Amino acid sequence: MGRDTLFKVLMKYNMLTLRKKTSARTTNSYHRFYKYKNIIKDLEVTSPNQVWVSDITYIRTIKGFCYLALITDMHSRKIVGYDISDSLELKGCVRALNKAIYQAKDIKKLIHHSDRGIQYCSNVYTQILKRKKINISMTEENHCYEPACRQAGMQWQSA
Repeated sequence: MGRDTLFKVLMKYNMLTLRKKTSARTTNSYHRFYKYKNIIKDLEVTSPNQVWVSDITYIRTIKGFCYLALITDMHSRKIVGYDISDSLELKGCVRALNKAIYQAKDIKKLIHHSDRGIQYCSNVYTQILKRKKINISMTEENHCYEPACRQAGMQWQSA
């Protein structure tokens, strides 16, 4: 008997158990902090340091998950800031932002775009952006399948 036939038999007799898919949740959009409007929706990005897009992803390890905070320049698609940490705490996103700001040459008229996660809406994070006179933009939907890059119109091409 082949694999497919075996699965059909197991399913017919309710003996098939589906494996639980484990993933890490990286966005909590239900919080008390202010959520900013999407100001890049119809914007044409023509130069570097015009729009930075931030997001958090997880990396599965033997011991669990670690979290990679990334800030990507939307025009060049260059990662301008990053941090890897073992928790979703704000510190990782702040370190990534500080790295991006430190290496940036000209951030006048820069827009920082992200999802509505608690890390990006927090007072600490938004105060850094405001002190540097960086405009804040966020996705419109509270949906995990609407990453900041896609909302911003960024198209990823596979190599």
